[in-house]
Amino acid sequence: MPNQPTLPLHFARQGVLQIEDPARLLGGLWYGPGQFDGWANLDIGILSGAPCGDAWSTGGPVSEGQSGDVRWRQSGPWLFGTLQLDEAEHTSLDLTALAQTAYGQVFSCLAQHPEWHLLRIWNYLPRINATDSADGLERYRQFNTGRQQAFTQHGRDILAGSPAACAIGTATGPLRVYFLAGRCPAVPVENPRQVPAYHYPPEFGPRSPTFSRACLISPEKNQCMLLISGTASIVGHQSMHWGDVHSQTLETLRNLQAVIDAAHLQCSAHFALSNLTCTAYVRHAKDAGTVMAAVRGALGASCPAVQGLVMLEADICRAELLVEIEAHACATGQLHVTEHATRSNTP
Repeated sequence: MPNQPTLPLHFARQGVLQIEDPARLLGGLWYGPGQFDGWANLDIGILSGAPCGDAWSTGGPVSEGQSGDVRWRQSGPWLFGTLQLDEAEHTSLDLTALAQTAYGQVFSCLAQHPEWHLLRIWNYLPRINATDSADGLERYRQFNTGRQQAFTQHGRDILAGSPAACAIGTATGPLRVYFLAGRCPAVPVENPRQVPAYHYPPEFGPRSPTFSRACLISPEKNQCMLLISGTASIVGHQSMHWGDVHSQTLETLRNLQAVIDAAHLQCSAHFALSNLTCTAYVRHAKDAGTVMAAVRGALGASCPAVQGLVMLEADICRAELLVEIEAHACATGQLHVTEHATRSNTP
């Protein structure tokens, strides 16, 4: 089993009246209107409930600094970083080069701290489905190329062992990369219903996406945390239920359950779909009610996953996908030792 962290990692979804003390906040993503010290403010339209955010903290002292364009906050064995690169300010770089630069800066930041491992990454990319390059390559595929080139350049895993992640489309704004890192490597989790993203065939772009479907970490002794990447209506490597947001939502829930089942093979903790903390990205605001109805019908209106569901208006990495759900959960248990979890993911 990986070494236990010296400070426990805590995750909580918070409203305006519960905002984490900036002096204790490791990092956080804020959804909806509002600007708060220490938070990454997404400024993405919120479709359900009041503005809120996802806070990561340790209860211990926090130090902060900057490496290039990466701003980071560290507490014990945990680090949260934020980076923004505006294409309008980097006109000499195409999106592929900009993504490679962004991830290169992330890895350079981590290289200053011994034995840091990427655990979870959030990517927000303007006009993700547009084709604005000379060769007509979709922007998400341009981004994937630059991201993987940076992973390779810095000696990071691009296959099994790559971090959990999402890539979400915004209407405007800079390329934004937010990340959680720790001193112990995560245990990667794949979905048996899906081809691993890093093994996608060439029809999905010259370089495959670089992420695992989920990962398991040990935030404190006898605790497991499951970090589930953005999950959508994909079986094998094909998108399912084109044009049907209700069916896409149900397929997404089946994929989330498959990830949970796979995670149970790698830990003694028990996770349940009904107890996840979920964020749903919905392409069209008009579909929010349908997505909520599908989730309620599948899980029951009173379960925590439904009661706490946050829905945001955003584009998805494939133009035909209408909804994507990411999730986190924590449960009592221990990680099983795996060959990968004992390897270092440092260059």
